[in-house]
Amino acid sequence: MIDPRVSIIQDRVGDINRIIAVTSGKGGVGKSLLASTLALLLARRGRSTGLFDLDFTSPSTHFILGVRETWPIEDKGIIPPLIHGLRYMSVVYYSKNRAMPLRGIEFSNAFIELFSVIKWGSLDFLIVDMPPGIGDAMLDLIRFVKRAEFLIVTTSSPLAFETVRKLISMLNELEAPILGVVENMKMEGSVVKQEVLRLGVNFLGEIPYDPVVENSLGNVCELLKTVFADSVNKIIEKME
Repeated sequence: MIDPRVSIIQDRVGDINRIIAVTSGKGGVGKSLLASTLALLLARRGRSTGLFDLDFTSPSTHFILGVRETWPIEDKGIIPPLIHGLRYMSVVYYSKNRAMPLRGIEFSNAFIELFSVIKWGSLDFLIVDMPPGIGDAMLDLIRFVKRAEFLIVTTSSPLAFETVRKLISMLNELEAPILGVVENMKMEGSVVKQEVLRLGVNFLGEIPYDPVVENSLGNVCELLKTVFADSVNKIIEKME
């Protein structure tokens, strides 16, 4: 029996021009920070933008954005609140900062439920902050949302890039569109750009380590003044 919610998902995302899933092979590479900053800067450019934190176990975009005292509105579905000029939705609204360790069918059920009830409306961009790694979230996004483009985040670490290599291979096998790779916390002597191009994938740019970022978390105005944000702005120019 076909789950009726699956067909509803296409209606919910039907008025979104581009869905960009920010993903990584492993955690700790700055994926959520990049997703949040990307969404903020797109909104500053006058693009109608949404940010969806889909990390069930450790959502963090609410901390990065300093989200407080705002909640979704329930009206024949869920309407994400408008925060810092963008539509924002996170599982933290329901998990209340508790981990949600879901497995297999449990995760897929929660995934389908969220995508079928959230009313994004008309957007130029929906940025999805994915859980790290290769797992159910990625497979379900490809299966149920279909139009998602994948933006992959890595660091200069050979260990981090090895997981990216596997991630790219899997996305290619599934014929999922790869927008490109971003190298965060760029280190001298890194060969990430050369390796990405060797794999036939677009290299969107590099971001130097910026120690100021840590002190700007929760303060959007300060975050957008950082070298990190300036680097993300340059990456946007290659995406549009």
